Amino acid sequence: MADPQQGLLQSVQLGVARKVQISRRSILTAIHKTPVAGPVPVQPLGLLGDEQADLSVHGGLDKAVYAYPSEHYAFWQQARREAGVADMDDALPFGSMGENLTLRGLLETDVWVGDVLRFAHCALRVVQPREPCFKFNAAMGFNTAVKAMALSGRCGFYLAVNEPGSVQAGESFTVEPGPRQMGIPELFKAKLFKHLR
Repeated sequence: MADPQQGLLQSVQLGVARKVQISRRSILTAIHKTPVAGPVPVQPLGLLGDEQADLSVHGGLDKAVYAYPSEHYAFWQQARREAGVADMDDALPFGSMGENLTLRGLLETDVWVGDVLRFAHCALRVVQPREPCFKFNAAMGFNTAVKAMALSGRCGFYLAVNEPGSVQAGESFTVEPGPRQMGIPELFKAKLFKHLR
């Protein structure tokens, strides 16, 4: 039997819902997440202190926690430079994708629906990919960010809370394989195709 895949939780972020101006409209959003230190309680509906503005997009039992690979940050930094909204020194802090957990060592191509991320004090189950909305364009600062996420497949994934507890930046985790019937990239493409029809 192969050793389980391992990864590192690089950063943990929380966000508070607030109104921002997007296309001259006042929109309530909690996409702006801020890193926090120390153990963060994980409850059935997500991380304690994290708010969601639109529960149809993020929140509830099946979208309690949003995870994003840190390996994709270089792609987004380059995309922002090409769009003219960032320079070489304009770094994107973890949480800029709206994620609660910034992971290293686990890409979308590595996980399947039903896989479980086992942390020291909790367990989170992979449920579905993120489907980007117009708020992501605003967060990234350019109008083709949603399209770039769709074309690149750098979507991250939502997690349900199998076992409540806590998580902390710097801790490692292992991946316990689920049924391995549907991968995150395949499900992401299927969801996008449904919206394009």
